[in-house]
Amino acid sequence: MAVEPLTDQEIQRRLEQLPGWSFAEDRLFRTYVFKGHPQAAGMVAEIATIQEELDHHSDLTLGYNKVGVTVNTHSVGGKVTALDFELAGRIEEIAPQHGARAD
Repeated sequence: MAVEPLTDQEIQRRLEQLPGWSFAEDRLFRTYVFKGHPQAAGMVAEIATIQEELDHHSDLTLGYNKVGVTVNTHSVGGKVTALDFELAGRIEEIAPQHGARAD
C-alpha cells in the first residue's frame, strides 16, 4: 500500500488526538522537557528503537533536559502522512515513562 500525504484538514483532525504536537512547514513537531539529561537521553534511545521498528525516522534534537522531535515523510516529498502520526503516537505512549512534560 502506497503512503499518501494527508490534507491539511486530515492533519488538523489527527492533531486533536495528539495534544502538544503542532504542524507547520510540512512537519509535525513537539518538544519535551525532562528533569535532567539522563532522562532526555533515555527518551532519545527509546525513540530510536521505535523508529527502527517502524522503519520511519524523525529528526531528534537532544539538549541538556529537552528533546525536540520533528517528523515528515521524505518518500512523498517531505509531506505529513499517517506514518508520521503513527510515530508521534508511539512517542506519546513512552513519554510519561521518562518523566517528559511539554515545553
